[in-house]
Amino acid sequence: MSPASQAATHIPPAGPAHPVIGAATSLLDAYTPGAHFLATPRRTLLAHGTARQVPHDERTLDERVNATLAEAGAAGQHSPVVIGAIPFDHDAPAALSVPHAPRIALPLASDPLIALPAGVSGSADWRIRPVPGPDVYGAGVASAVERMRRGEFNKVVLARTLELTSRVPLDLPVMLQRLARRDPAGYTFALPAGDGRTLIGASPELLVSRQGRQVTANPLAGSAPRSPDLAEDVRRAATLLESVKDLHEHAVVVDAVHRSLAPYCTELTVPARPSLIRTATMWHLSTTVTGALAVPDTSALALACALHPTPAVCGTPTVTARQVIADTEPFDRGFFTGMVGWGNAQGDGEWVVTIRCAEAEERTLRLYAGAGVVAASDPEAETAETAAKFRTFLSAVGAEL
Repeated sequence: MSPASQAATHIPPAGPAHPVIGAATSLLDAYTPGAHFLATPRRTLLAHGTARQVPHDERTLDERVNATLAEAGAAGQHSPVVIGAIPFDHDAPAALSVPHAPRIALPLASDPLIALPAGVSGSADWRIRPVPGPDVYGAGVASAVERMRRGEFNKVVLARTLELTSRVPLDLPVMLQRLARRDPAGYTFALPAGDGRTLIGASPELLVSRQGRQVTANPLAGSAPRSPDLAEDVRRAATLLESVKDLHEHAVVVDAVHRSLAPYCTELTVPARPSLIRTATMWHLSTTVTGALAVPDTSALALACALHPTPAVCGTPTVTARQVIADTEPFDRGFFTGMVGWGNAQGDGEWVVTIRCAEAEERTLRLYAGAGVVAASDPEAETAETAAKFRTFLSAVGAEL
């Protein structure tokens, strides 16, 4: 049996000098709808079948996950892992389960075969409906800006959606291939979301990871669309690094992450200025926050729940921003701006902010994109930012706005 096809639950280290060629991409190729797929910069996971579902009850999410992992271990499952999605609303049911035997390989980016092109599916001939329309979204941004200038709150993240309908069934494996091969160093996922739906996407943002006592968070806030022209692309990146509006928005998020992790960590390190990261479609201001756990048994999921929602996906103050979102957005976010990830019984894990994603069901896709709105925001610019963020997924399905 080849290393790529072994059913193992051991979480491999970040990367040996000579990774097995094809091990990670074979897991990507083996994905079928209904399976759990998650690729991160540290590992690639694929699981078919569910041994146990994490229940929804009055216990905290961390307590429920720990109990489910303990039950799986007591039943004889070796090194059980929980994987799945958590919604934006903490009180809504999560889609988390312990699969029978996840197959785990090194990162997609370490596999040379990831450079090969994705498969091709037939034309879907999409019908696209924005919810809300760009004008309505822009009016919502303008209203939020006016309220912030009156001092009611400091920031809110407002989202809009695109509803895509196809005349043929969705080809989720090809969509996943295109997402993964376009940004193999990011966080790509396809996870069951309940009622026959699949949450699929490619997020650039790590909420938090824990390996032993080491804790890492990578908040992103402040964005600019990429350009196909190299000189213009570099200019946009340089402008973003000097943008007063974007630097302020980013600082608000980093400060919130620092304050949320401080009770759990020692030796927290926060760089004084952000750096840049890029995806195929966007530049983002990025800060990597690192620390060591003060209490070793604090799990990655407990840290994620303490952080979520950050101002990068909600706003500040959080309670007010949540209410503005509820009053402004004409849809339920569901899993958008929640979390996807994995965790084990030792507390290690990776949890990612659920952005650049869609919910898929039969012949329909609902795409999500949001923008951080502050007092200096321009409605037209924020609408354009969401359109740029939609491009990640639109390119994966062969659609255009």
